[in-house]
Amino acid sequence: MERRLTAIFAADVAGYSRLIGADEEGTLARLKAHRRELIDRKIAEHQGRIVKTTGDGVLAEFASPVKAVRCAIEVQHGMAERNADVPQGDRIEFRIGINLGDVVVDEDDIYGDGVNVAARLENIAEPGAVYISRAVRDFVTDAQSLKNIAKAVQVFRIPAPDRAPTPAQAAAPAVPHKPSIAVLPFTNMSGDAEQEYFSDGMTEDLITDLSKISALFVIARNSSFAYKGRSVKVQEIGRDLGVRFVLEGSIRKAGNRVRITAQLIDAASGGHLWAERFDRDLTDIFATQDEVVEKIVGALAVNLTHGEAKRLRRRGTASVEAYETWLRARECLNRSTRDGVAQAKTIYRRAIELDPNFAVAHAGLTLALIADYVSDWAEDPAQALDEAERWGRRAVELNDQEPLSHMALGSVLLWRRDLDGALAEFRRMIALDPNFAQGHSATGLALMYAGRPAEALEAIAVAMRLDPHYSGIVLHFLAQANFSLGNYEAAVEQLRRRIARTPGTDSSRMLLAACYGHLGRHEEARAMWAELMQVNPDFSLAQRERVLPYKDPRDFQRIAEGLAKAGLP
Repeated sequence: MERRLTAIFAADVAGYSRLIGADEEGTLARLKAHRRELIDRKIAEHQGRIVKTTGDGVLAEFASPVKAVRCAIEVQHGMAERNADVPQGDRIEFRIGINLGDVVVDEDDIYGDGVNVAARLENIAEPGAVYISRAVRDFVTDAQSLKNIAKAVQVFRIPAPDRAPTPAQAAAPAVPHKPSIAVLPFTNMSGDAEQEYFSDGMTEDLITDLSKISALFVIARNSSFAYKGRSVKVQEIGRDLGVRFVLEGSIRKAGNRVRITAQLIDAASGGHLWAERFDRDLTDIFATQDEVVEKIVGALAVNLTHGEAKRLRRRGTASVEAYETWLRARECLNRSTRDGVAQAKTIYRRAIELDPNFAVAHAGLTLALIADYVSDWAEDPAQALDEAERWGRRAVELNDQEPLSHMALGSVLLWRRDLDGALAEFRRMIALDPNFAQGHSATGLALMYAGRPAEALEAIAVAMRLDPHYSGIVLHFLAQANFSLGNYEAAVEQLRRRIARTPGTDSSRMLLAACYGHLGRHEEARAMWAELMQVNPDFSLAQRERVLPYKDPRDFQRIAEGLAKAGLP
C-alpha cells in the first residue's frame, strides 16, 4: 500500500442533528452554500484536496501543514462573518481538527492513525475553533486523552473568533508583563430589564477607572461586553483576551438601595483572589465605586501615582440623578445609530441641566454632535460642528483631568482640520488614560489624516491589542492607513471584512472601489460602486471630500484617482 506524510484537515458541523431536526431543507441549503462559497473554495486556494465528504463533514489533505492551518483559520473567520447576523441557535458552526501524520492511500481515500487523530481533534474542538496537534504546531498548551488513541496527543488551540480577526491575529495574544485584567459585564439582578443600563454603566465605569491606572493593562469595554449573556469559562476568556485576571459580579438596584457583588479571578487557575459584597444606599454609589477599585488595586498589589489616586477620587458629579441620566445617554450613544445618537443628545442635555458642571456629560454631547456631523445626519453640519466645539471646550474647562474631555475636544479639532491641535489633545488623553482603546484608535485616525499613516498603523495596533474584539470601524481605519501607504491589497482585505460586519457602510465601499481601481480590477470597482449606490443613493463624493480632514488634499485625490481609473465618477 502507498503511504505518505500529509496534513489532514477534518471538519464537521457542531449540533448538526439538532439543526436538521429543526429545519432540514433550510439547513442543507445553507450548508451547501457555505461549502460552495467558502470551504471548498478555501481548500482549493490553499492547494488542498478534498478526500471525501459526509452529510456534515469534510476530510481534506494538504501537502503543507502551514497551508492547512491558514485554510482552517480563514474558514472559521469566514463563517464568523457569515454568521454575524444569524441568531445563535440557527448558526452553522464548524469544528476543525488538523494533524500531520502518516496515512495509507487507497485509491482516492486515506486511512490510518494520522486521519484518526485529526478526527478526534475535530471532535473535541469547540464550535468555531481549530485544534491542531503538536506535530503541526510545536507549542503545547494542553494535553488531552483521546478516545481509541493509545498515546496522549498534545494539542494547541486556536480560539473561535467572535468578530473575525485577521488570520495573523488568530492565535491568543500574549499576556502582558504588567497585571492585566478584563472586567466582564456585571449581571443585572434587579429583575427589571429597564435597569440594564445601570449595571452596564457601572461596569463601564469600573473599566474606565481601572484603565486610568498606568501600572495595569485593561481590556476595553467593547471586548469585555462581547461575553455578555454567554456562558464562557474564565480560563477561556483569559486566553482569548490575553489577560491574567478577570473581574465579574452582579448588581441589584431596588429603590434607593444597591447591592454589588464582585469577585476577582485568576484566569490561569480559575481561583478567586478576592470577593466581596457591598450593600449601600444609592446616594453612596460613588464611594462604593471607589471602594471596589481600591480593593482590586490592593489585590493586584499595584501602586498608584499621586495623580492617579487624586483623579480616581474625582467623580465629576455629586448628583446621583445626573449620573444615572448620563449612563442612559451613554448607552444610547454606544448604539452608533441615527436614532441612538438623537436620543443621546437629548438625554445628555438633561444631565447637564441637572448638573451644569458635569464634564463627561458635556464631553458626551460633544461626541454625539460629531457623530451627527461625520455621518451627515445634521440638518446644518457647520452649526453642529460649532456647537460640538463649544461643549468640548467647556468639558475641558470643567475637568482638565478627565480623558473623555480631551477626547471630545480633540475629535472636534480633528474634523476642523486642526490636526496638530487634535493630536495634542489626544496625547494628553492617552497620558491620563493609557488603556483607552478608543483613544488610541482616534490617535491613529488623526495621524493618518495628518499624513503619517505608518505611525497611524502603530497606534491602531495598540487599540486592537487593548480591544481584541474591536469594532468594524477599526478595520476601516486600518484600511485608510494602508491605502495612504499604497498597500492596496491589504486595504482590500480589511475593507471586505469591514463590509461583511457592517453591510450598510458606504464609506468602506467607496474606498474599496478606489482600491480596485488602483489594482486594475475595474469590473470589481464598478460592481462595488453599484453596491454603494444601492446602500446610499444620496452618496456624494464631494461631501466626503468636504468632510474628511486630510491635511494634504492630494491624499483624498488618491481616492478620486482610483475611482477614475475604473471609469467611475
